[in-house]
Amino acid sequence: MRFTEPDDSDGNLVQAYGPAGILVGGRTYGGALILTPGRIITDWGPRDAAGLGPEHLQALLDLDPELIVLGTGAVQVFPAPSLYRALAARRVGIEIMDTGAACRTYNILLAEGRRVVAGLLPLLKTQDFYR
Repeated sequence: MRFTEPDDSDGNLVQAYGPAGILVGGRTYGGALILTPGRIITDWGPRDAAGLGPEHLQALLDLDPELIVLGTGAVQVFPAPSLYRALAARRVGIEIMDTGAACRTYNILLAEGRRVVAGLLPLLKTQDFYR
């Protein structure tokens, strides 16, 4: 998916995404990652949504977001509800969607100045970037 004239002055905008990875700031990240307006964390998460555990959501929560956007790969996959307990206790919202939708939603929330954290799992298909 191509985005219109990205402006990275407000933080780490997703410029493109696809099975090859997620393009942020001109660099492609091929595995699971966390994006915040000020940080890119590349050593997060499993390869797919089936491997999500409480420690993965806790890593997102530790970044003190008001909202978490969770991209679960090529399709939307809802993790076990028991994983959300820590989020509910801290009153942090979570939106779960496929990674493409998560990238687009993250960019919108970032542009609105929201304190958003995105946990993005890879798409794992055999196509190029969606620009």
